[in-house]
Amino acid sequence: MTKLESFGRVFPAAGETLSAADGMTLLESGGARAGTLLAYGNGRSYGDTCLNASGQLIEMRGLDRILEFDPETGILTAEAGAMLGDIISFAAPLGWFPAVVPGTQFVTLGGAIANDVHGKNHHRKGTFGCHVVSFDLLRSDGRTYRCGPAENSDLFAATIGGMGLTGLILSASVKLMRVGAADVEQEARAFGSLREYFALAEQADAENEYAVAWIDQLASRSEAGRGVLLTGNHAAGGGAGRPAGGGRLTVPFQPPANVLNRAFLTVFNAAYRLNAVRKKGRHRVSAGGFFFPLDGVRHWNRLYGPNGLYQHQSVVPFEAAPEVVPALLAAAREKGQGSFLTVLKRFGDVASPGMLSFPRPGYTLTLDFPNRGASTLELLAELDRLTVSVGGAVNPYKDGRMPPQVFAASFPRWHHFERLRDPVFISDFWRRTAMRLGGEMQAIAAE
Repeated sequence: MTKLESFGRVFPAAGETLSAADGMTLLESGGARAGTLLAYGNGRSYGDTCLNASGQLIEMRGLDRILEFDPETGILTAEAGAMLGDIISFAAPLGWFPAVVPGTQFVTLGGAIANDVHGKNHHRKGTFGCHVVSFDLLRSDGRTYRCGPAENSDLFAATIGGMGLTGLILSASVKLMRVGAADVEQEARAFGSLREYFALAEQADAENEYAVAWIDQLASRSEAGRGVLLTGNHAAGGGAGRPAGGGRLTVPFQPPANVLNRAFLTVFNAAYRLNAVRKKGRHRVSAGGFFFPLDGVRHWNRLYGPNGLYQHQSVVPFEAAPEVVPALLAAAREKGQGSFLTVLKRFGDVASPGMLSFPRPGYTLTLDFPNRGASTLELLAELDRLTVSVGGAVNPYKDGRMPPQVFAASFPRWHHFERLRDPVFISDFWRRTAMRLGGEMQAIAAE
């Protein structure tokens, strides 16, 4: 029987599996038991939001057809298991592109909705959920609900960012954006400190569709916070600009130890920065190169070794960021933990329709670390503390160990969501966080 895992590979592959067809039949019959099912897309969540070790996972990749497309409005309808890369390959030659894409094309449409993914243009386009027109949701009562802003709006809000816990998304309609080309005119600008980055960031957002910063997390103390600000806009003049298929390079087997050690990362960071700043002015890059650079190497997560990796993504309010972001980086440096890719970007004020959506106005920092056991967990706890102390939040679909209290502080509307969660659907994450909030959960159950 197939065993599925999350992208961080910290947790052993677990959970019995059902095909999409068998899962639908079980739900339509009303025979599913409480707390037993969870949809599984392509396993790109880093932690345990996509896992259900003591239940069953419904493999959704079998539902992958693009059903309909209106070239006048840009509204595309596809089954939930369709990959984002396939949608791009279909729509880009026609002059359309998803309004929001995350850092990988290897996510399903249902997964993009369930996690309400964001990209490098949140300041303009918000989250993926902002562009969802409607979806069909199969619940454990056997009924399929058409959900949209004006129809079953409570389920619409709960499902966007609801981590697959409201039912089974069967298909969805999303509005794409018209582009001259999928390729991007990119510009790289080096900065020597976080102070310099914060001085550039707001203007970069105002002038560009896309903006993201790479931080050299292993720079010496005197150069701490140096990095490269990448900005971009879709190119004109056509060109399909399809994302790279599956990557020409691959990590064919699991190395016996973490390959991404400090020495390697120091050299990599220096080379990355030098390569970026060499390219003066704007130049055209492929959609795959700009949006999905890591997709060019298959199974790159294996480089972290057999113990896997933890990723930590936080968002902190604008006013707190100049103090807290340096503190987050310093905490990792003081613990001797190196992050392979450290990404900093600015979220705007475009509100998501999702009840549990992660993005909110402020700056978001993403760090990833090889799993070194207790020392890594201690560091992640400190990153949590720094984040929530200023009213920030930790991203659940990048998480594999946040305590219930951090989840509750990050998502104070979780108890409203619990009222809309389908009782049959559960994940290891939800068991680990919300289900352990004790008295509050009991009070909800009693209502």
